[in-house]
Amino acid sequence: MKEEQRLLLLHSSSLFFPPQGVKLSYGTAGFRADASILKSTVHRVGILAALRSLKTQSVVGLMITASHNKVTDNGVKIVDPSGGMLTQEWEPFADQLASAQTPEAFLSLITEFVEKEKIPLDGVQSAEILLGRDTRPSGESLLEAAKQGISSILGAIALDLGILTTPQLHWMVRARNKGMKATEPAYFEQISSSFRCLVDLIPNETKSSKMDNTVVVDGADGVGGEKLEVLKSMLTSLVIEVRNTGKGGGLLNDGVGADYVQKEKVVPRGFCSNDVGLRCASLDGDADRLVYFSVPTSSSRKIDLVDGDKILSLFALFIKEQLSILSKEGTEKLDNSYHARLGVIQTAYANGASTDYLKQSGLEVIFTPTGVKHLHEKAAQFDIGIYFEANGHGTILFSESWLSWLEARNDELGLASEGSEQQKAALRLLSVGKLINQAVGDALSCLLLVEVILQHKGWSIHKWNELYQDLPSRQLKVKVVDRTAVATTNAETVAISPPGIQEAIDAETVKYPKGRCFIRPSGTEDVIRVYAEASTQEAADSLAGSVAKIVDRFLGFSSSQQ
Repeated sequence: MKEEQRLLLLHSSSLFFPPQGVKLSYGTAGFRADASILKSTVHRVGILAALRSLKTQSVVGLMITASHNKVTDNGVKIVDPSGGMLTQEWEPFADQLASAQTPEAFLSLITEFVEKEKIPLDGVQSAEILLGRDTRPSGESLLEAAKQGISSILGAIALDLGILTTPQLHWMVRARNKGMKATEPAYFEQISSSFRCLVDLIPNETKSSKMDNTVVVDGADGVGGEKLEVLKSMLTSLVIEVRNTGKGGGLLNDGVGADYVQKEKVVPRGFCSNDVGLRCASLDGDADRLVYFSVPTSSSRKIDLVDGDKILSLFALFIKEQLSILSKEGTEKLDNSYHARLGVIQTAYANGASTDYLKQSGLEVIFTPTGVKHLHEKAAQFDIGIYFEANGHGTILFSESWLSWLEARNDELGLASEGSEQQKAALRLLSVGKLINQAVGDALSCLLLVEVILQHKGWSIHKWNELYQDLPSRQLKVKVVDRTAVATTNAETVAISPPGIQEAIDAETVKYPKGRCFIRPSGTEDVIRVYAEASTQEAADSLAGSVAKIVDRFLGFSSSQQ
């Protein structure tokens, strides 16, 4: 390492001291904590982002957000060149870097890591980092700390893109590394024009039906509401009414947002009895999650929730339908040899009724352990992979090879049978590939895709919600001495240790009609999470309670005293 670089790093790190006694851990959401203790961490993640850019010789992103957390929290995460999350191999180094207590210890860590990873830290290679933040008041000063971190690496440049949704930054990093235009107007243009293409391809018989084309959206008083106001002006054939835009003095994520609506199952602030029967949706604080809901009655705050499992089902049905039309033999003889492999990816937390429905619809359903990284990785193994969590985070991935084939197939169909049902199906699938954000779950693009599919099918939110009825479920947490005593397999649905615990859970589960139950250790605290489903709410509550007692017997504080 050059002396100039060494001195730069020492000086820079001496300006930002990590808070004493605070140990942060880099997870799926990056680092997240109360904003008042994050400056040093964000500064160091700026350095980490610059090193990542040098290592990959690509543009990377740095996003400052705490998503659905309260407004006084904030966070920071790195976006890898693919537009995905920071590779897991670098997470332990991120943890070490954040907690180094002296400038010397900090410099020593970087020197060792740079040598091990063979990162060119000579000032000759350039690094570029795209920066974004959400609307939190703390974002501006944290962004400055990130910029100072980046500028302490020779040859590194920070490009501040201002206030963005998290998925916009992911999209821009991916676009930039693919040699495409990576600006906010380019993002809006791509998703709005793809939406218009799909609207133009709606069958005439559905177009003539008088479907309500208005959706009322809760913007969580965050960045998503702000961006939706821009996007809605670019759309025809869809009326978006945005509430909780962040402009009316409401607090971010306070009684609003997808996380609140999905967990509490009540109307968010700004919605009332006048909204009975309307199609409503809710974004989370940084607009990477989306759920829908309707207000069934004016006498209660309860809602009919349409969660991520139902969004997944709607997307999967539509894609399957278009693939089926595309593969039909027409009168023309064209090469029709590519049968796309379509996969639907869920975790064990997906409602059992949704999994049954998808399988009965002839779809291939695969389970992964909990966490977006696992879902995204598995989805990428298919020609078309669709994943969603019940919380409303998910997307559709199309393989490059299948998209290339589809482009060629569309050209063939254009010559042989322009305007045929097969060509329309090809065009629809190509448009979905451009509308959906293939880097990460994106509430804005998913909202547009839901809306155009509902128009295509002529469905109301009520008809959509009737695809299947969720099984009642209950989630509990059990405090334990050591959460690592539980090890699981089969996508976290079977506990293989401690010995005998799974057999005890199975013996309890079979007592309940449609019973299903699993346990898994928390990733962050010494608790074991219990999930139970059954045919009635009373049964689900009872099963969860019984299994919580089993966990306590095997692993609780009482067990450690025996």
